[in-house]
Amino acid sequence: MPSTRDLRRRIKSIKNTSQITKAMQMVAASKMRKAQQAALAGRPYAKLMNSVLAEVTFHAGDFTHPLMEVREVKKRGVIVISTDKGLCGALNSNLMREAAKFDKNTTSHITAGRKASQFVARTKRQLSAEFTYKDAPLFSEAQAISKFAQDLFLNGEVDHVDVLFTNFISTLNQKPEARPLLPVGEIKAIEAGVEGEGHGTELLRGATEFLFEPGAEQVLGALLPHYLNFQVYQFLLEAKASEHSARMVAMKNATDNAKQLIKDLTLEYNKLRQANITKELLEITSAAMAMG
Repeated sequence: MPSTRDLRRRIKSIKNTSQITKAMQMVAASKMRKAQQAALAGRPYAKLMNSVLAEVTFHAGDFTHPLMEVREVKKRGVIVISTDKGLCGALNSNLMREAAKFDKNTTSHITAGRKASQFVARTKRQLSAEFTYKDAPLFSEAQAISKFAQDLFLNGEVDHVDVLFTNFISTLNQKPEARPLLPVGEIKAIEAGVEGEGHGTELLRGATEFLFEPGAEQVLGALLPHYLNFQVYQFLLEAKASEHSARMVAMKNATDNAKQLIKDLTLEYNKLRQANITKELLEITSAAMAMG
């Protein structure tokens, strides 16, 4: 049975831990608001870009591009977007569970985030490149990741590229998803580029005539790489919003559990202390009665 000294030490240690988790919760909550705003702000642009490209490619006739070439998938590339740090609940474990579903013998991995790199090294999978990105992802960071994936596809090193990331749905709900990136298939107008439940938008095909200057191939040839770059950028924003949301919730749960544990230990400490006081009083009374 623990002594009162042991209980005091445990209560003090848990109080110190709860102060740390509370501070981390406040920091994560502050970052979470900014990350969520950034992710939500990018969705209308993604929706508009998808709508424009869907209309334009429909009117471009027999337009073809190397990024749209469909090949038999012998080698697959996967961009895995994870976090750099832990303490965010089951976010990374759920993501890595999805990453483990890809065949390690025919899959080449491009990682963004330290946890994804550690997973690839631990499971002895093929790593093509390792990237980092900040708490507030930059478009240039997404552009570098997208450019590397495009080069792998254009050089024939991979025949298909997917992006595995954690989709932000709400503060309490984040879902790991795999989205195809290359080859660029039929572009569809959807409500948001990476929204959990996008709904299709009816296109006014044939209602508008497009004129291309200098030509459809030149215009769409420049738009497609930008479209891919922004898709990856939006995936990074969604992943960051999910990370900070999951960490805030995890730290709040840790703080609440620490408070409950302190409450239980304090009750146990008071019971033990009262028992010791009662025992001492009984000893004094017994000694006084024996002395007569």
